[in-house]
Amino acid sequence: MEDIKLTIRLPKQDVAFAKTYAQAHGITVTEFIDRYLRRMRSLEKHTPTPELDTMIGLIPADIDAESEYQRHLLDKHRP
Repeated sequence: MEDIKLTIRLPKQDVAFAKTYAQAHGITVTEFIDRYLRRMRSLEKHTPTPELDTMIGLIPADIDAESEYQRHLLDKHRP
């Protein structure tokens, strides 16, 4: 793979974070960014199926899922 030099502009706090993170993990900022981009590419290959997309977020935030599940089990196993 051919490497290409790239100059980017980022807010100071992002550059400081990248440097601190890389140093703490014993890697370079370039390696940190490379790993992040590789991870993003690998996640892109594993997109959720349409079926999973339809299931995610089905329970509204105002519903107590645990009590609803308990109620469901009682109804299901009631003689």
